[in-house]
Amino acid sequence: MPETLERASTRSQTVSPGVKTPLELSAHMTVRPGQLEGFKAQAAEIMRLVREQDTQTLRYDWFLRDDGRECEVREAYLSEEGLFEHVAHIREARDKLFRDFADNHLMTVYGTPSQQ
Repeated sequence: MPETLERASTRSQTVSPGVKTPLELSAHMTVRPGQLEGFKAQAAEIMRLVREQDTQTLRYDWFLRDDGRECEVREAYLSEEGLFEHVAHIREARDKLFRDFADNHLMTVYGTPSQQ
């Protein structure tokens, strides 16, 4: 069973009939050897930013494998605009995560994103 690093979800995810389905994403990454503690600290910083600044994030949950070598992040936003807002809020912290602690980032988008 993977360790849940933390959950930064700020709202419950309910969609009424006729309302656009939220934008959902899944991210996968590996933790660089010897960088687990730094990875966890940087992930905590990113989640803090999400809780304090995002206004359209429905889900932002991080799951770390028991061996500490891989991580999955599950994300959901009210709209594409919510994703863009989120990216603006975490850009510097995310860049540090991948510069210093993580590799092999892969994103999967569920739904049909626009050209934007």
